[in-house]
Amino acid sequence: MNDVDWKDFQIGGENGVFSITSSTSEIDKNKLNQKPGKIPYVTRSELNNGIDLFITKDQDEKYQINKGNVITIGLDTQTVFYQSINFYTGQNIQILEHKKMTKNIACFLIPLLKEQMEKFNWGGNGATLKRLKNTRIMLPVNNLGEIDFEHMENTGRKMYKESHEYLSEYILQKHNRLAEELQNLDILTLEDRDWLPFSLDDLFPKLQRGKRLTIANQVAGHTPYISSTALNNGVDSFIGNKNNVRTSAQDITIANSGSVGNAFYHPYNYVASDHVHSLNNDKYNKHHYLFIVTLLNRLQDKYHFNYEINEHRLKNDKLMLPVNDEGNLDLDFMENYMKQMELRQLGKIKGYLV
Repeated sequence: MNDVDWKDFQIGGENGVFSITSSTSEIDKNKLNQKPGKIPYVTRSELNNGIDLFITKDQDEKYQINKGNVITIGLDTQTVFYQSINFYTGQNIQILEHKKMTKNIACFLIPLLKEQMEKFNWGGNGATLKRLKNTRIMLPVNNLGEIDFEHMENTGRKMYKESHEYLSEYILQKHNRLAEELQNLDILTLEDRDWLPFSLDDLFPKLQRGKRLTIANQVAGHTPYISSTALNNGVDSFIGNKNNVRTSAQDITIANSGSVGNAFYHPYNYVASDHVHSLNNDKYNKHHYLFIVTLLNRLQDKYHFNYEINEHRLKNDKLMLPVNDEGNLDLDFMENYMKQMELRQLGKIKGYLV
């Protein structure tokens, strides 16, 4: 894009490029008719294109559905997504639209919008609709000095095509390798094995709480910092602290407060906060951990804000797990069961992409 001229434009407002308005629906989740449907309910979440769930049109008539082919912006969370079809939203969602908007142009614009929104914070320079409208953005222009929508369309299409091809090839190779590995294995079901209770103390020889690290003492970096959030695999931020922190890798964390009971598998090095416990067993691989973490998450029903997890309670908790003919934990079954489940999911994704 070095051979393209660029010019700064005001994003919104009277002299702005785009129309930016508040959502016409803004439904609190507790006021939703949550009957499953096909209409996206978009929130300020950073996950799943901002979509929390899919609902029907059977909502209070005072909430008007938003038209698709627009970009949604969560100001306070700095989330920016393209919505191709009509949708409802939660609160504090802004709608950015333009008559020439397409999926490919949105693909081009979203990284530029995110970059500009990084200046917003929770302090005196917090995110507001007025500040967003007055923000300026660099866009490509043609020989007449006008916004070059054709260039954005072509570049966005190329970006999407390259990403799609890369992802398709990755999924295809992963699916084929796993299919070849499992080709001689019978389909496994959970009824194929007997199940017995195992204490977490027996399952995890290494079970320890993370270490407190205040926000003021956190240094920006690239290592995931795991805390008690129920989102983003428990990753609260990325830090660079090396001293006076508790690190772990290739294991499970479970939140002992906050979103108590939420458990995640981490196939990477991380720093554990004091709001989580790390559960580790050198004998387990990725598939063993994924099998166990699903059952571990059921402890959320047992614990709550007034009955938090501590090490004593955690060690004495028990999980029902499959056993072999000798009554021992059947690690082979757990691994192969999860591999077959992964293969089924990869097959669905492959069918969508290819």
